[in-house]
Amino acid sequence: MNRNCWRRYIGCFLLGLIGMMLSAQPISVGPFTAGHCQGIAVDEQRGHVYYSFTTMLLKTDMQGKVLGSVTGLLGHLGCLTFNEADGRVYGSLEYKMDEIGRGILEREGVQRQLPNAWYIAIFDGSRITREGMDYTEAGVMNAVYLPTVVADYEATVERQTQRYGCSGIDGVSFGPAFGSADGKRYLTCAYGIRGDTTRTDNDYQVLLQYDITDWRTRYERPLGQDSMHQSGPAQPKGKYFVYTGNTNWGVQNLVYDVRHNWWMLFVYPGKKSSFTNHSLYVVDGSVAPQESVLRGMPHAEKGQTLTLLAQGLYDGITGIYGWESPYGALGATALSDGAFFLVHPTQSPEGEGAELHRYEWTGEVPTPFQE
Repeated sequence: MNRNCWRRYIGCFLLGLIGMMLSAQPISVGPFTAGHCQGIAVDEQRGHVYYSFTTMLLKTDMQGKVLGSVTGLLGHLGCLTFNEADGRVYGSLEYKMDEIGRGILEREGVQRQLPNAWYIAIFDGSRITREGMDYTEAGVMNAVYLPTVVADYEATVERQTQRYGCSGIDGVSFGPAFGSADGKRYLTCAYGIRGDTTRTDNDYQVLLQYDITDWRTRYERPLGQDSMHQSGPAQPKGKYFVYTGNTNWGVQNLVYDVRHNWWMLFVYPGKKSSFTNHSLYVVDGSVAPQESVLRGMPHAEKGQTLTLLAQGLYDGITGIYGWESPYGALGATALSDGAFFLVHPTQSPEGEGAELHRYEWTGEVPTPFQE
């Protein structure tokens, strides 16, 4: 090896070593006043991290340096996911006049009434170039309306409002069709489920899968909060049910783990005494959906049900497997090397922030992630 090649080799080795050292250190951002961290997405190729802070989208580099932000939203921006196919960030965005929606408007100092509406917000990270960009700036954010979510939120079944306890959507991730590890990637979004202990029809997590192939040309529109469009697919490709027992606000963060073909559901534990109330459930993506009678519904109803991974903590009474993960409900993502970023929340008098910590899946019971 000649001297120049040797120098290049040493240089690449040192850069790689520094990169590994940096990746092991927590990435810290904040504090901000927009609300707590709701979700994260990572563009590994470009070295960018995106965070949802309820009404603000933040863009940083892999060391936490702020590169830009998107503001002006009056809805709840939740879980985020990065789409490698088009290089954009997708997130759940909801508008509703319940305690969450009213709290957002109050914090933003806005007195107005907004319609119930649920969208997938789609951000073009290449256009986010400075802090404080308004979400209406050209090309920064488009949105696709989800009428299926609106219908379940506004439904009344046997004097119970909000079918399945639906409070909207939160968790989002890209992955294959359930029962497969290959083929087209679908946008999967999970319902938020109300933690109502008096009803029995809210013990499933509900997942919708969408084929977004034609979304860009057919449905995507800029979103105006004074006149909110309703451009979106009439139905998802599929609607699926996961029996976990009730959780408080449903799937907060949804992560597809390509290495294992698993779907990870990070939740706030429920409060029903008849369930073991875990903070993490894992769907075995290799098992095809099965049509089953849904438990606890006011009328006999069938749905496409998914299967929990037969590992972790098992409850022989309910047949539910689960895990414990103190972190992940406020942000989680799988990385290409098999590791995960999980959000640790931070708080100060100036506001709320986040630290990204790197974890490995060990499968240990009850806590399967190790920092």
